[in-house]
Parts: sequence; C-alpha cells; structure tokens
Amino acid sequence: MEALRPRWSKPGRYAVLERDRVLAMTQEAAASGVQIGMRRNGVIAIAPGTQLHERDEAKEAAALNDVALALLQYTPEVALADEAGVLLEVRASLRFFQGPRALCRRVCATVNALGFAVRIGMAPTAQGAHLLACRAVCVKSEKRRRTMRMEGMVRLLDALPFTLLRETHPYADWLEGIGCTTLADVRKLPRAGLQRRGGKAVLEALDRAYALAPELFEWLQPPPTFSAYLELPERIEYAEAVLFAARRLIVQMIGWLVARQFAVSRFILLLEHERGRTAIDPTLIEIALAEAAWHEEHLTRLLKERLARLTLPAAIIALRLKAEQVCSMMPPTDSLFPEPGRTREDFHRLLELLTARLGNACVLAPMPVADYRPEVCNAWMPAADCRSVAFNPLPAERPFWLLEKPIALLVRDHRPFYGSPLTLVRGPERIECGWWDSGFAARDYFVAQDKDGACYWIYRERLKEEVHWFLHGMFA
Repeated sequence: MEALRPRWSKPGRYAVLERDRVLAMTQEAAASGVQIGMRRNGVIAIAPGTQLHERDEAKEAAALNDVALALLQYTPEVALADEAGVLLEVRASLRFFQGPRALCRRVCATVNALGFAVRIGMAPTAQGAHLLACRAVCVKSEKRRRTMRMEGMVRLLDALPFTLLRETHPYADWLEGIGCTTLADVRKLPRAGLQRRGGKAVLEALDRAYALAPELFEWLQPPPTFSAYLELPERIEYAEAVLFAARRLIVQMIGWLVARQFAVSRFILLLEHERGRTAIDPTLIEIALAEAAWHEEHLTRLLKERLARLTLPAAIIALRLKAEQVCSMMPPTDSLFPEPGRTREDFHRLLELLTARLGNACVLAPMPVADYRPEVCNAWMPAADCRSVAFNPLPAERPFWLLEKPIALLVRDHRPFYGSPLTLVRGPERIECGWWDSGFAARDYFVAQDKDGACYWIYRERLKEEVHWFLHGMFA
C-alpha cells in the first residue's frame, strides 16, 4: 500500500488488489467495511468511493531499494531480504550512534520520512532479527523487539510461533498435527527425522537464526552517481507542499553521500509538470552551497527557503533530485583549540540560508577580480559564487581604503600638492590596461607622503602631454 500511497500523501479510502482480491487497505477503507480478501465487486458495493489499485511489484522493489539506499548512512553493510525486509549489520555503528535505542529511533525516523511504516528487530543474527521483526508485525502492540545477547535472543526466538519461519509453511499441518506450536518445539524434534520429512531448508533456517550456521549476504553497492525520481500519488498545486515529497529524495541522497564518503556542494531539484500537448518544461531549482555538506536538516532547510519564494507555473506530478557537484567528505576538525564562538562551517551555513531566503543577488561578499585597475579589481560578488573563484592577489603594495572617485591634485613647483607638498617615497607601479572596454587606463602609481608623515596613493596620467596628478587611496 505504501509503495503506491506514501504515508505523507493525502488520506482517503484506498485499497490494493491482487488477483481481484483486496491485499491491503487504508484505515479509512477498513472503517467503511473493506476487508482483506474481499473481491473487487464487493468493495464497490460496500464502499463505492474507495479507490482501487492493482499491486505493482516493480514499485515495491523500487521502494525497498530506496529504503536500503537511505539506510546506508548508518552502516555500509546493508542487504535486501525477502518479504520486504532490509538487513543492517550495525555492530560497528552502535557506539557512534550512542547505543541500540538511539540507532533504532534514527532508523525509524528515516524510514518514516520516506513514507513507510517500519517494524524493527535487533538480534546477534540476521535471521533472528528478521523473526523478531515479523513478531512485531503480528503483535501490533510490539513495535520492535531487541536483544543484544545470545541468551536473550534464544529465549525470545523459542517463544515465537514456528509459522513465522517461511521454510516451515509447506509442513505447517504436519507440525501442528504432532503438537508443535513454537520454534522451541520444532528444535526439540530429532534432526534426522526433521530433515527426512521437511528437507534441509528448515534445519538450515533454524541454524542461521540460532547462530549455528554462517549467514552470507550480498551487500548493497551505491551507484557512482545519484539521481532519484519520484512520481507523486496526486498533483501538487503549491510549492510549499513539495517539501514533504522532496524530503524523501533528500534522505536517499544523504544515504548515498555517506556511503560514498562524499559531501554535496550543488544539487538540482526538477519539478515535472503535466505531459502531453500542454506540456511545459520542468521547473528547475538549483541550490549551491558555500560549504559542501551532507546533513539532512541543513539541506532540507535550504530547499524549504527556496520553495517558499517559488511560484509554480502548473501542477507538479513528479520530482527528480540530482547531485550535480560533490567532493570528498571533510573529516571533523582535530584542532586542540577550536575557533571561538561559531565554527567556519556554521558561518557558511548561515550564508547559504540567507542566500536561499533572500536570493543570490542580495547576499554579497567582497571578491577580487582579475584586473589591474583598482576601481575594477575590487568588486562585490554573490556569496555562493565566491568559493569557485580562484585569484592570485597582486604583489604590489596598495592601500585598503580607495576613494570612490579620484580627486584631482594641484601641482606646485612640479610637485603634487594635498594640504602640503607631497614627497614620492615609493613607485612607480605602471598600469596600462582596459583597451578591451571603454575604461582604458594608463597610469603611474606612487606612494606619497606629506609633511606630517601621512601616506597617500596617487597616480599620474600618461594620456596627455600635460602632467595630471590624482589622489586614489589612503594608507592607514
């Protein structure tokens, strides 16, 4: 059901059919009288407003793969299990995530963000954890069953009904006929007789569950690039509502980034509209980060700010998220004395948040430009673009304070005059550039000093025969 109607979608009466019988349904449909196993005509007669969907196993497999990809952020060893299950080897991750309870809460939050319900079982063996999770599905009051010790796992597994073990289903009538109800009863049977009547499959499954046989898995490998697609269950008219669906894609990207040891510095969200004759181009939302990141909260907050300022030209029917630019994940700082107050990463996150909220043209930072003219080489640029610009500063000595417009100086006794005669103490720095635009400059810059010792940055024009001096900057 959740592969077709995620938990964050609009509630209503929905049912999934397989071979013309109800396989799953929502609570609203159950309240209307729809039951598991009911035929299509019966649903139409009892609850005519119920929307019926055919089971789509391809979508179920894709949803399971999306869940596994998102859970790679907790461990690199993730495998797909049968019966819509995902296995995680978390032995090496427990200390980092502050214990099994905290890790279970984080896994539940991640799967819920994807739009799916979750039942968790934790045990020293994968088969044992799977059986405990199946027990949590059967008993609704038990959301999860955990045990970290072998003795506790054996005690819990012995109390489980043997029907939870899939390999016993062909022999369920025979086992019930001889008085078996739990896994402990099946284990008490003679192994030779059980193998002769039930084959090796039952014994091998029991041995894997009780750590008497090794378990082998094919761990999920993340793709080399990330591009996730999500078809929405209904049309979305407002940009703010896109965030609930886009968060599912962001969670998947976080799992991919952590698994590949990457951090994203630029990603794109494509909002696809109606197809057909009236089709229009997808709406593109590009987010560039001042500092590469891989945290879900930060990326979701940036996307939220951008969506708040977006006006949709048409309804949205699908989303696609792409990680366009990634880099290696930076390790945590190993400095003994961290920066006082806020860290450099927090400052970059503040710039990214302000850029997403106010726009790229409203958050500026000083940035040098590859030009020798002083009035051109110092410019303001969008803060998000300053990281990607590389520039080598000029070796010449220049003042920090430049006048907005140069001041023409008097000349007395062939010397520039500004309150008092100026003495040239350093220079010249010759500049002759700008012939490619209307700002051609041919100047000789000097560092001058007055009678009180104040230093000025002046230049002499070389365009005319008559000498003209100008004051362009002041030294501290």
